[in-house]
This record gives sequence, structure tokens and C-alpha cells, in this order.
Amino acid sequence: MESVIDLQHASVYQQMNLVLDNVSLRVNSGEFVYLIGKVGTGKTSLLKTLYAELPLRDGEGTIAGFDLKNIRQRDIPKLRRKIGMVFQDFQLLDDRSVYQNLAFVLGATGWKDKQAIKRRISEVLDHVDLHYKHDKFPHLLSGGEQQRVVIARALLNDPEILMADEPTGNLDPDTSEELMRLLINISKSGRATLMATHDYNMIRKFPFRTVRCESGRLDPVESSKNYFDFDKAMRM
Repeated sequence: MESVIDLQHASVYQQMNLVLDNVSLRVNSGEFVYLIGKVGTGKTSLLKTLYAELPLRDGEGTIAGFDLKNIRQRDIPKLRRKIGMVFQDFQLLDDRSVYQNLAFVLGATGWKDKQAIKRRISEVLDHVDLHYKHDKFPHLLSGGEQQRVVIARALLNDPEILMADEPTGNLDPDTSEELMRLLINISKSGRATLMATHDYNMIRKFPFRTVRCESGRLDPVESSKNYFDFDKAMRM
């Protein structure tokens, strides 16, 4: 199976501070992987390194065919079109409708044909079951609906990878479960999904391969289709 994320003996830095050392991580097309760890252990820094917001200084790393260690500044926007980002705090433009939020992203990434923009927005809103909310402003949507808009936004440029940073952190349990089912269905369509989370109930309910940031390292966590040892993960 094709690898879309491949880090080998990589070091993750936040400015001059070493956050994670000797990181090896491989994620294949269509694979769903959880990234866990306490606050400050490097989850977000790892995602930012994969997103080329933080440079990869040591080791080797490729994502969606781009060499993270040697990527040119002018190629970073091309990389980011291959990655769909889903954030906990939504980061929607409050003064624009759902449609306008999505059209803004397409315009910023080079789309010019108005009919093509309209079709693509319709497709992604259908995908997240929000086609009937296209004219609503974010403050008129529930938290779950806003997060669905964020997922729709992440899908606009047909990315190879979804990276989600605590996507259920501001949602109630029922809404979180609905969102997880949506993310899992997206991964089944062939997109790799790397999800940083503290929501261990979701990991229990929807178990997939799990890696943990802890003490400057990234290590695998034992999981299975029927069990995730939450207490053991928290102690380690």
C-alpha cells in the first residue's frame, strides 16, 4: 500500500527547543491513525512539521510526495493543497456565509471558473450533509455543523491526507460520534487521516492504530478492534 506520510528518524523542533526526537511514522493511503498525548508533548508541533509550518531539521520526511527537509518555500502552498486541515476552533470567517467561506478558499488556491467553484462547493457540502445550509453564517450554526463546514473546507482541493487537531474537543458526545463516523467514511474513500485527540471515549468506540507523544518520543499504543486501554495509556 502506498505511503503518504513517511518520517524516518526525524526531529521535531519548536523554535530551538527539541520537542520530539527520532520520530518514525508511516501512514498509508486510506489509513486512519490517532495521535494522542498530554498537552505540551508535541502533537501539534508534529502536525505543523508535516504541514511545513515548522521546518524538518533532522532525519527524513515525505508527505504527499514532498520532501519536507528540502521543500522550497514556493512549493509549500502546493503541499498544503494535498493536505486538508481540520481545527478544534473552526477558524471560519464570521462575516461570510458557508458558501462564501468555501468560495474564499477556492479563490485563494487558484480557482477562477465560477461554475466550477459552485459545483465543487455543492459536492463537498453534499458530502458532509450541509447542502441546505450554504447561505447561513457560522454564528447561526451549531458547533457540529460548523465543524462539518470545516471538514467540507478541508475537502475542497481533494486532498490526499486529512489532519485533524482535536476536532471533537468542543463538541458534545453525540455530535462527536457523528463527526467521527464522517471522518472514518472519508478515510475509507482512500484519504489518509491523522487525528490528534484527547477523546479516549472515541478511541474506545472507534479503535484504529494509535501513536502517543510522550517524553520526547513517538511510540505505538496497543489497540484492537474491541479494546483500548485508556488507563494504561494515561499512566505511560
